[in-house]
Amino acid sequence: MMRVGFIGAGRMGAPMIRRLVEAGHEVRALGRTPEKCAAIRDLGASALAEPAAVAEGAEAVIVCVFSDEQVRKVCLTEDLAAAMAPDAALVIHTTGSPRTVEAIAARGVHVIDAPVSGGPHDIAAGRVTLFVGGDDDDMMTVYPLLSSYGDPVLHVGGLGAGQLVKLVNNTLFAAQIGLVAEGVRLGGLFGVSESALLKALTHGSADSRALGIIARAGSAAAFIDAVGDFVGKDVAVVRETVRELGGDLGALEAVVGAALAQ
Repeated sequence: MMRVGFIGAGRMGAPMIRRLVEAGHEVRALGRTPEKCAAIRDLGASALAEPAAVAEGAEAVIVCVFSDEQVRKVCLTEDLAAAMAPDAALVIHTTGSPRTVEAIAARGVHVIDAPVSGGPHDIAAGRVTLFVGGDDDDMMTVYPLLSSYGDPVLHVGGLGAGQLVKLVNNTLFAAQIGLVAEGVRLGGLFGVSESALLKALTHGSADSRALGIIARAGSAAAFIDAVGDFVGKDVAVVRETVRELGGDLGALEAVVGAALAQ
């Protein structure tokens, strides 16, 4: 059993908290409003109003907020890092720039970047994919926590490697969405109904996870409308990271653009 601080008890974070509690860990989570505090208590965790209070006495702190900007605000501006015990581990589940986790680690914190691939239903079932970057020893310290909701838990390299793998993953996912959207456009030119086309393609060599999800959503436009904000923020980070390295997305740019333009 570990003492765990948790920041980000939202759509993705709430099922993580429940799984941690069910696994026997003592969880204290950040709740900035009475409604959020009540929701946290319903998950079996304690609710505290300040990040520093969440971090106090914790062996590990997990951050699962929406954006890279929010990670920087909580960990650096609000100085969560300074409130943590010297030997505590900080797990970042938010997809963002590897520069962010490096900046946090520079404060003397044991940081593990572990962006997720999957949704709340995968977390609730204990089968969300985690791409993990960080020191081997730090990884082993937090593995009992990560494995309570993650399977597989993939250690892909040193600090920042988890973010880089997730950014490649999400770029390819966005590209696949763009390809499906272009395929739907082509089908429309041919006079084929979108619903019939999507259903048929899932049984052919064009099938992919993205195509299957879009088919279940009913249309490419409906799916892009539902996930556009999530995919768009990650693609923006990819573009900035690639720009910093002096490169570009190459052929991926056109199909990624097709997904985001819907």
